[in-house]
Amino acid sequence: MDCIFCKIVEGTIPSTKVYEDDRVLGFLDIRPSAPVHVLIIPKKHIPSVTEAEGEDFSLIGDMHRVAQQIAKEKGVAESGYRLLSNSGPDSGQEVFHLHLHLLGGEKLGSVNG
Repeated sequence: MDCIFCKIVEGTIPSTKVYEDDRVLGFLDIRPSAPVHVLIIPKKHIPSVTEAEGEDFSLIGDMHRVAQQIAKEKGVAESGYRLLSNSGPDSGQEVFHLHLHLLGGEKLGSVNG
């Protein structure tokens, strides 16, 4: 498989990990869009939320639990943070491995258009 996030999970591409358990990995984005920008991924390859099925939904719940924990550890839980997940090419998804962007550390602009 030629998935950059799978290679990060395998350890063949380095990353700055901020969280890891047997199902979920959190690491710093190499092109941050905010002072705090962490990517949270399942270790299982799921291309996007559109392809999730069955047990994958408990894994997505785990990703959100991890996001909550990281937000607290990074000091953005109280001031606020954004969780973003793109699904499909028209959304701007660049890496086709399900992931959450946790963004915070500054006042973020509106996404309401």
